Amino acid sequence: MDGIIAPVTAEIVAHAIDQASNADAAAVLLRLNTPGGLMDSSREIDEKIVASRVPVIAYVTPSGGRAASAGFFLLQAADVAAMAPGTNTGASSPVLLTGDLTETERKKVENDASAWLRSVVAKRGHNADLAETTIREAKAFTEKEALDDHLIDIVAPDEPHLFDELDGRTIKRFDGRAEILHTAGAEIVDYNLTARERIMSSVSDPNVGFILLAIGALGVYVEFSSPGLILPGVAGGIMFLLGLSSLSVLPINWIGAALLLLGGVLLILEVKFTSHGVLGIGGTVALVLGALLLVNGPPEVRIHLSTALAVTIPFALITLFLVSLVVQARRNKTMMSDGGLLNQLGQARTALSPSGTVFIKGEYWDAISTTPIEPGANVRVVSVEGLKLRVEPAPKT
Repeated sequence: MDGIIAPVTAEIVAHAIDQASNADAAAVLLRLNTPGGLMDSSREIDEKIVASRVPVIAYVTPSGGRAASAGFFLLQAADVAAMAPGTNTGASSPVLLTGDLTETERKKVENDASAWLRSVVAKRGHNADLAETTIREAKAFTEKEALDDHLIDIVAPDEPHLFDELDGRTIKRFDGRAEILHTAGAEIVDYNLTARERIMSSVSDPNVGFILLAIGALGVYVEFSSPGLILPGVAGGIMFLLGLSSLSVLPINWIGAALLLLGGVLLILEVKFTSHGVLGIGGTVALVLGALLLVNGPPEVRIHLSTALAVTIPFALITLFLVSLVVQARRNKTMMSDGGLLNQLGQARTALSPSGTVFIKGEYWDAISTTPIEPGANVRVVSVEGLKLRVEPAPKT
């Protein structure tokens, strides 16, 4: 688990535990390096861990990694909690759920999370009171502090050392059974993600989802403004829906969504009205603010400022360019009006005496002439009468 804990993470862990159970594996090794994520997904993963027939070893790795916020809950739920040197854990206050809540509502959320954590930690024989401070006071611990304070079971520099130290150790399962681990020299079999899990994992990051959403919107707009291209519409539609699926599992701030919509409208108005750039700049600022406010959660599940700037500024420039092309095309003289064909030169394909066919600007037209015209002669459009042109002889060029 390297990244944000999302619904697809719970699906992956559940499938991995099932695979280990079917293969009669000695244990499941859950590598943790996460800033946290969604509490609902963490609860679901905890349920899978405590119900697992195969012991689960949670190992915070590599050095410099962490099991923060919701990751601390997963570490405590495992049958064995281990950390590599130079890692940290804790700071598990449920900030994702406390956005605009009142003080009473905030306490209810904290009390619920604390009770959940205490029930798990007590079963694993860890320090429940100290674990609760990671919620109440957002405390965090290094691997040495966590080991000394009985929040984890072991510190190991790498997986071979971890397995050697755990071999022969008796652990107490969540249901109270005692089980002896046999892990010395164990072979590690990696869990292979399904195609669906690979796709969902790659787009589960809200930053990736926002990028897909912006590119998809441009592709769909290009298809609508230039029907028949097909590829921009197909690719844009796929990316737009993937972006929506990525953001749909996150708590959306509708003020942020409204700012994104306002930004798009202002960019379109910039092309239609002379504002000396005010509407365009305002639209770009609205897009950046909308991106930053779109996800209502802690920093690890929000869209980064660098992503917002890197996406919205090119998006604004491309949108202005595409809209200006559409507006300019609509201002051009239509080919079905008098202004589009009047005085255009062409060639008679049949004799006009007085009716016949002429070829003008790549198209065949029925035409009429008061002066007889031979096939191949040059003609000039005098007027357009419905779907028929009135022409006259024109000198050769």
